[in-house]
Amino acid sequence: MGFWIFMTAMNLVLPFIMIVIGYIFIKNPPKEINHLVGYRTTMSMKNKDTWDFAHHHCGKNWRITGLCMLIPSALVMLLFIGKDTQTVGKIGSVVIGVQTVILLASIIPTEMALRKNFDKDGNRIQI
Repeated sequence: MGFWIFMTAMNLVLPFIMIVIGYIFIKNPPKEINHLVGYRTTMSMKNKDTWDFAHHHCGKNWRITGLCMLIPSALVMLLFIGKDTQTVGKIGSVVIGVQTVILLASIIPTEMALRKNFDKDGNRIQI
């Protein structure tokens, strides 16, 4: 039972982190463009406008995605309460793997929004 609790807690860490960092990105994104902290892609680092836009957009995506992953992750683990350590470990690893793929896939909408709103040089597209 102790390993099940551990794996369930670990499966909830990534959704919680996405929710918290999403909130931070929206309310208080990194002030300066840097190579250490924040949403760092070639397009997001073009200028301050693209930097702020990317953090706001990514923050909204991560809050929603984190909330959407939280309940299914917990429910999947509830299905395996009381199972042996090997089964719990395998299922927990699959859940974390799926969460990681979703996290990485969340980059796509932000990059698409950047390209829709800014040209290749980082200038806002006038509609």
